[in-house]
Amino acid sequence: MSWPQLRRPRLLARAPRGDSRLALLLLLALAPLLAAGTHCPCSEPELCSPIQHRPDFEVFVFDIGGKTWKSYDWSQITTVAVFGKYDSELMCYAHSKGARVVLKGDVSIKDIIDPTFRTSWIAQKLDLAKTQYMDGINIDIEQEVTCLSPEYDALTALVKETTNSFHREIEGSQVTFDVAWSPKNIDRRCYNYTGIADACDFLFVMSYDEQSQIWSECIAAANAPYNQTVTGYRDYIKMGINPKKLVMGIPWYGYDYTCLNLSEDHVCTIAKVPFRGAPCSDAAGHQVPYKTIMKQINSSISGSQWNKEQMAPYYNYKDHAGYFHQVWYDNPQSISLKAAYIQNYGLLGIGMWNANCLDYSKDAIAKQQTEEMWKVLKPKL
Repeated sequence: MSWPQLRRPRLLARAPRGDSRLALLLLLALAPLLAAGTHCPCSEPELCSPIQHRPDFEVFVFDIGGKTWKSYDWSQITTVAVFGKYDSELMCYAHSKGARVVLKGDVSIKDIIDPTFRTSWIAQKLDLAKTQYMDGINIDIEQEVTCLSPEYDALTALVKETTNSFHREIEGSQVTFDVAWSPKNIDRRCYNYTGIADACDFLFVMSYDEQSQIWSECIAAANAPYNQTVTGYRDYIKMGINPKKLVMGIPWYGYDYTCLNLSEDHVCTIAKVPFRGAPCSDAAGHQVPYKTIMKQINSSISGSQWNKEQMAPYYNYKDHAGYFHQVWYDNPQSISLKAAYIQNYGLLGIGMWNANCLDYSKDAIAKQQTEEMWKVLKPKL
């Protein structure tokens, strides 16, 4: 019994007889394409190729798993950061819509002081991105760093080295870094913001959890008050960071606080839960997704209220044990103000933590609420 002859690629068959060097070069050039065609999980092999296009406006979506991504507004999405379990079906679909899919990057700040460790970590992430046909990495490190410390310099080096490696190895790849809502050492995070912004493609500014350190009265407040939010961007820009390197992150969740006392004018006093030096924080409450908030408002004792000073909605309710609660959140009204700021001041784009927070069921009311939250991301000015 004889083995069937393997057909050589047509290009190799045309190589001049005896020119083994040319044949080898052609084989090496074709190897990545042949490998992609063999292992690519997509129905069309070209969907495993990295996205090359750079959009004028970025809509950066965080996804934490499951299949809700099938109901996202893909007419807007430019990047999906996968913070849940990797889903090859999501990768294929995103690529079919021209959207990038990027890894989550997190690492101990102490470890990256060692250059050898950084090199190894980057190599592992790069290999994972290639294996999963992904388009880059979103570095999400929210640990304490002291100004001008070894960690301060190491973090900047990590971002620069990661960006260089990804850009070199994956054509069209994207490397981004998540920063706090303000550059003023929020949560004791003293980072080299200008250096990091220069080193990567852009910064995703987490304009939420803005009550992580409460230095005044211990009372419930907006997750992302408008004036406080835009002050953060002004500070980043004053540092010399190009607005086109900033993507505004908005929350699709709110905070539910138990009130120690709820006054007649809706001031909710909360428990003192310190955080990184501050006497009070939003840790006194707990996060609630927008889909839960929308269902709870109807049974609240106040209905949705609007705080003119913070330019954010909230409501009060009473739990089964008789305790009063106050919930602060963002809705199309509050988000539209921030989206308009993005357009007016030329920021690169908008994004949210996280896209799974909406109700993607077939319920008519929920469907309308979800559509409104997606629609408000890109206002028509």
